[in-house]
Amino acid sequence: MAPEIFERRAADGSKFRCSDSFLREWLHGTVKWSERRATKAAQKVPTDWEDKSEEAFLQIAYSIKEEDVPAELYVNTDQTQVVFSQGSNLTWAKTGAKQVSVIGAEEKRAITVVVSVANNGILLPFQAIYQGYSEKSCPTASAKNYEEVKGAGMRLEYSDTNTYWSTQQTMHHLVDHIIAPHFEAAKLQLGLPPSQKSIWQIDVWSVHRSDKFRSWMKANHPTIITNYVPGGCTGRFQPCDVGVQRPFKHSLKRSYHRDIVDEILGKIDRKDKVITVKKRIGPLRDRTVSWLWEAYQTLNNPALVKKVRDCDELGEYSLISN
Repeated sequence: MAPEIFERRAADGSKFRCSDSFLREWLHGTVKWSERRATKAAQKVPTDWEDKSEEAFLQIAYSIKEEDVPAELYVNTDQTQVVFSQGSNLTWAKTGAKQVSVIGAEEKRAITVVVSVANNGILLPFQAIYQGYSEKSCPTASAKNYEEVKGAGMRLEYSDTNTYWSTQQTMHHLVDHIIAPHFEAAKLQLGLPPSQKSIWQIDVWSVHRSDKFRSWMKANHPTIITNYVPGGCTGRFQPCDVGVQRPFKHSLKRSYHRDIVDEILGKIDRKDKVITVKKRIGPLRDRTVSWLWEAYQTLNNPALVKKVRDCDELGEYSLISN
């Protein structure tokens, strides 16, 4: 039942309305709160990031020139964490407070989503990694948009560990089923021989730089030149991190917010006495499928992907160009 204040009528016949202006005045004037961002440590960028980026830029430029690598055969891949309970870094807190915490900011349950884009603006299928040791750790086939996700070539995989991080095994699957097939299809479309070299740009995470993974790449995918983004420079040099992850994460937040609103409104319509949101891992895991599908549709636009070239942070080192 709604509180009586919302049902009581004024002399003119109107009902109380909790407007934005009323809330703003009450929060600022009565409880002395203001909208604040959660406090956290700033990301550290190497002091010589420009030199490191220039060196990486020249390495890629050399490979493109010497191997005649077209835009279709240059792919950048980035991994990002996606929490099951998407929160916000904004909240209301006492004006002047130096430490600001946000409910949900400490959510630990998450998946890793691997996003890849080609230099000509093509978005490759996502790879999503779920914590667990069997297929039961992945979304069920009854999840909304499951068939669409599978049809687009996305991979929903379990990590086979107690974390949701990429492993040697999931990286092998990424290359075998997403990266290499893209290169092979592009070569066929361009009329290039199978021996044509391609460039795959990834960050310097320990699994990527390990001798085991590099040896596996040389043995199984010798035509793929692996190029590494300098450590600490992903926010300055890596195309996916600078220009793709922001709209990707924004899409995820919108999808999560829609699901929560729909769930709560449904409970209100049913007149449930206790209104809570689902927190069990199973339902949340299934919801990620529709989030990924909606994000894929949002990003699957060459014009949007190519906007990475206009990111000021990449500056002169951006290679995302025609």
